Amino acid sequence: MSTDKKTPETERTPQEQTMRRPVQIAGVTIQPRSSSEDASLAPVAAAHAPVPVEGQRCGLVAIVGKPNVGKSTLLNALVGQKISITSRKAQTTRHRITGIRTQGAAQYVFVDTPGFQTIHGTALNKSLNKTVVGAVSDVDLVLFVVEAGSFTTADAKVLALLKPGIPVLLVANKLDNVHRRGDIAPWLQSMQERHAFTEFVPMSAKQPKDIERLLGICEKYLPEQPWWHAEDELTDRSEKFLASEMVREKLFRLTGDELPYTSTVVIDKFEEEAGRTAKRMLRIAATIVVEREGHKAMVIGDKGEKLKRIGTETRVELEKLLDAKVFIELWVKVRSGWADDEARVRSFGYE
Repeated sequence: MSTDKKTPETERTPQEQTMRRPVQIAGVTIQPRSSSEDASLAPVAAAHAPVPVEGQRCGLVAIVGKPNVGKSTLLNALVGQKISITSRKAQTTRHRITGIRTQGAAQYVFVDTPGFQTIHGTALNKSLNKTVVGAVSDVDLVLFVVEAGSFTTADAKVLALLKPGIPVLLVANKLDNVHRRGDIAPWLQSMQERHAFTEFVPMSAKQPKDIERLLGICEKYLPEQPWWHAEDELTDRSEKFLASEMVREKLFRLTGDELPYTSTVVIDKFEEEAGRTAKRMLRIAATIVVEREGHKAMVIGDKGEKLKRIGTETRVELEKLLDAKVFIELWVKVRSGWADDEARVRSFGYE
């Protein structure tokens, strides 16, 4: 964490105020722009005064829904930075991911949750469902995410988890996939009969204007209280956690539906060294855990090409996210039946 004494806003020049502030990610600082980048910035006419504590709003907003409805994509868009992994494979998110967005007088603390599991009864899925139930029990607002125009049994099971007394917004996501917009009005009417939603928000998480509109709606439900986090924080998760999630994302994206979603990633080494050509250098060793020998061969690929590509794409994205030079080694191990073993599920970092 940076220990530099901060200069009060009133003492900073307009040019200094355009600099990117160090981004805090669970105790780690991403460095500001270089002096050459600063020189290219346009001058700013006036300084932005800090928000008085008495005018601040802050609250917890849970994002819930069945698997694969776009919750992680929505979280990343709301935060303005990728902190939660995404893929076409269902059940990609397995942890409670907190994303923080501070805008104007409001600080939104978004909680992305795993999709509620309704089919598999493994120890892993029981852990994921426990995370979902815990996330919706003590929040200021719930974003119930469904695909616009659709409502399935899986959606209904998630809806049944919501506690009375907490406002719920119906976020009808993937609106761009609806070809006949006239069908949305009767669908919204049917949804109101299922639950007393506070508001309806038909939208697409890929549209910036929709994201800004959703933020404006959410702000009304945040309690008037001081912010819980620094203005420049993005998440409460560590770099080590983000590294494991990034490997898992590339694993799922590059293996498609062939690899069972129960595969996981364990970080064996995460060390920072002084870099010669970079301000920071990270050495990471990670193990991809699969359940069968056939899955291991699938991950490694012909002559190791698939594993090499997973490592390369992970390294490139981590270097961008963590502002560091990254060296990463990947290994693949078989642990049959780990998803049904409660002790092993916990040892792999699941609650």
